[in-house]
Amino acid sequence: MTSDIGNGNGMREWQDDLRVAISLLTRIPVAHPDGPAPSYLARALRVFPLVGGVIGGAVGVAYLGLLLIDVPPLAAAALALGFSALLTGALHEDGLADVGDGFGGGRDKAKKLEIMRDSRLGTYGALTLMVAFAAKMAALAALPRVAVLPVLVTAYALGRAAIPLLALRLPPARKDGLGHAAGTPTQAVAVTAAVIAVVLTLIMLPIREAVFAVAVAVAAAAAMAALALRQIGGHTGDVFGAAEQTVEIAVLVMCAARFG
Repeated sequence: MTSDIGNGNGMREWQDDLRVAISLLTRIPVAHPDGPAPSYLARALRVFPLVGGVIGGAVGVAYLGLLLIDVPPLAAAALALGFSALLTGALHEDGLADVGDGFGGGRDKAKKLEIMRDSRLGTYGALTLMVAFAAKMAALAALPRVAVLPVLVTAYALGRAAIPLLALRLPPARKDGLGHAAGTPTQAVAVTAAVIAVVLTLIMLPIREAVFAVAVAVAAAAAMAALALRQIGGHTGDVFGAAEQTVEIAVLVMCAARFG
């Protein structure tokens, strides 16, 4: 179903979207607009990259602060990423782990979806989280200090821009759950999210690195979309989380290679 609220442009609607996005993407207590959050979520997807960029900036400040008191880079990166998980409630990491378990352990679509809904962490999910965390930690520690804030803002913004794009392009894999209840965002919402993420990237990074970052993000999001379509026939909230993490990791690793 297509949301009928995807074209709001008033200041009040943007403020409502930010409140919904902050309440979903972080543990910061923010009052919802009138009505249940899912009724606003399809439109609020447009500000996900903006909120993601702020989260990335906060993580960068935490990391640089640890370096200032002589915490070794790898330890500082691990602690900063721990702060990131605390700030966001590990929302996307949880989705990545569930996708790892479901896609790795299920023999058919029904079983994969059943495993993904199980709150227990399995071997595939644990290994997926370990690899993801190690890759992010090593990439962050390899960045020169001057690049930390721009790269983290970029990676977190581009990662969250993948969510509305997948929500628009992929059908729901379930007939229930938050992903289905929120509805499908309009093309304008997805494009707005993409534009916000690209503008932040162009502001934060030199033009060559910005182009690389956007290209890597698009490739990573497309790969996750293709995998989800093949494995379960569409998207779930867990797929959104996995896509965000995949893009975030890809951008961090690419930037570490370019700036390191």
